[in-house]
Amino acid sequence: MAFCASCGAPVEGKFCAKCGASADAAAPPAGSVPPSPQPGAAGAGISDNAAAALCYVLGLITGILFLVLAPYNQNKTIRFHAFQSIFLNIAWIAFWMVINIIFVAVHMFSLLFLSPLIGLAFFVLWIYMIIAAYQGKMVVLPVIGPIAQAQA
Repeated sequence: MAFCASCGAPVEGKFCAKCGASADAAAPPAGSVPPSPQPGAAGAGISDNAAAALCYVLGLITGILFLVLAPYNQNKTIRFHAFQSIFLNIAWIAFWMVINIIFVAVHMFSLLFLSPLIGLAFFVLWIYMIIAAYQGKMVVLPVIGPIAQAQA
């Protein structure tokens, strides 16, 4: 079977069905191996950046899911983002509970407006983490980031 010289896809006929290049122009010699696909896309279905961003989308659920799924749980970057997502959500739940219990126990109902502001700050951090992970940035959060790096 012939392979496209431009993209490496199998060619049947005179033109590549994937990129449209002519199969006659620069056909590789017989017995040559087609080029390997891009890293992170070898049959996995989604790229590493997309998987890292998806780790944050549903927090605990997607973090655990990417730690269990076979092609992703061997990737150190995706494991880091999955652990950081899990730890971030656990920290948020614990922080939210403690702050609300303290506000109610001390009868500081005038300070209860801080709870939605803290929630908004977490929401902004959550969106930032999704975007940064999708762009391939490795954002290490102050306390939970090193723990996630040790686990990955």
